[in-house]
Amino acid sequence: MRTLFTTFKIKRFDFVLLFLILCLNLIGIAAIGSANASVQGRQIYGTIAGIIIMFLTSAIDYKRILKHYWILYGICVLFLLSVLVFGDSAGGAQRWLVVGRLRFQPSEAAKILLILFYAQFIMKYKSRMKSVLFDIFLVLIAMPPLFLIYKEPDGSTTVMIFVIIAMMMFIGGMNGRFAAGVLIIAIPAVVIFLFMVIQDGSSLLEGYQRMRILAWLHPEDYATTYAYQTMNSIMAIGSGQLTGKGYNTNEFNSVLGSGYISESQTDFIFTVIGEEFGFVGSCTVVLLVTLITIRLIWNAKECKDLGGCLIAAGMGTWIGLQGFWNIGVTTGVTPNTGLPLPFVSYGLTSLLCLYFGIGVVMNVRMQNDRRRQASELYLNLSGSAVHHSL
Repeated sequence: MRTLFTTFKIKRFDFVLLFLILCLNLIGIAAIGSANASVQGRQIYGTIAGIIIMFLTSAIDYKRILKHYWILYGICVLFLLSVLVFGDSAGGAQRWLVVGRLRFQPSEAAKILLILFYAQFIMKYKSRMKSVLFDIFLVLIAMPPLFLIYKEPDGSTTVMIFVIIAMMMFIGGMNGRFAAGVLIIAIPAVVIFLFMVIQDGSSLLEGYQRMRILAWLHPEDYATTYAYQTMNSIMAIGSGQLTGKGYNTNEFNSVLGSGYISESQTDFIFTVIGEEFGFVGSCTVVLLVTLITIRLIWNAKECKDLGGCLIAAGMGTWIGLQGFWNIGVTTGVTPNTGLPLPFVSYGLTSLLCLYFGIGVVMNVRMQNDRRRQASELYLNLSGSAVHHSL
C-alpha cells in the first residue's frame, strides 16, 4: 500500500486546474440550490466525496490502472448490460442501476472507463495505428458499449463517447486516409440521416428523439410541446440581461420561479445561471469550461507519455464538448439531448466520474514532471562528468 501512493507530490499538483474546477463546481452548487434546494445538500456531499476521490486517484500511478485495461472494458460492458436487464426507468429511458438507496448511471462511468481503456490500447499498439485495418478494429471494439448505451436509449451519450474515442484515435496517430474517408462518408451520412428522420413515419429513432430534432429545426411549430423548454430557456437567459435578477430571485417575472423550466437543476442549469447572474454569470461559466478544456489539452501536449497524453486529451474532449453541447441546448443552438453541464448540473454519478478522471490527469502531470526532473538531473550529471574529465 505504501508503494502504491509514492507518486504523489503536492508540489507537482496542478493547482491551476483544481482552482478552475472548484470555481465551476461552486457555481453549480449555488445554481442547484436556487433551482431545487432539496438536492443541494447531496451535491455538496458529492463534491466533497469527489475531491477525496480525486486526491486518492492522483496519488496512484496511472500506469497501474492502465495495466488492467481489459478489466476496465469488461466492467464497462457488464454495467451497461446490467442496465438493460435490471435497470430502473425514468422519462422513457432505462439508464440507471438502483442498489438500495444508491442510484447509479453506468453510461457516465463508461466515459472514463473507455478513455482509460483506449489510452492503454492505443499506446500498446501505437506502431499499428497507421494500419487502416487496425483503425477499423479500434472502432469495432467500441461498438458493444456504444450499442448498449444507444439501446437505453441514450443517443447523445453514444455520440459523445464516439467523438471522444475518435479524438483519441486521431491524437494517437490514426491513418490519415482512414480519417479522411470517415469524414467524407460521415458528413453526408449525417445529413441524409437527419433528412430521413424528419420524414413522417420514420422509425430510425425513438419517437421522442425524432420530435426533439423536429423541435430544434422548427421551434415555432412546437412552441407548446417539445420546444417549450428551450424557448422558455432562451427567454429566461435573455431576461437576466447584464447582471441577472439576483440569486434565488423571487421576482414575479422570473421564468424559473414561475415553474416554466423543468429539470432546471440538471439539463437546464445554465438557464438558472443566465437568469439569476445574467450575461456576466453566463460568460463566467463559458470561460471556466473553456479554460479547463485548454488546461487539459495543454497537459496532454506537455506529456511525454502517449498513454498519459491520451487520458488528458480524452478528458478535455469530454468536458469541453459536453459543456458546450449542454449550453447549446439551453440557447437553442443544438437539439435537446439530456447531457449534463460538467461540474455544474446536479448528478452524483457524473460528478464522481469527472473527479475520478481529473485525479488520473493529475497523476499524469505529476509523473510527467517527475520524469522531466529526472531527465534534467541526468543531463546535468552527465555534463558535469564530461566537464570534469576535460
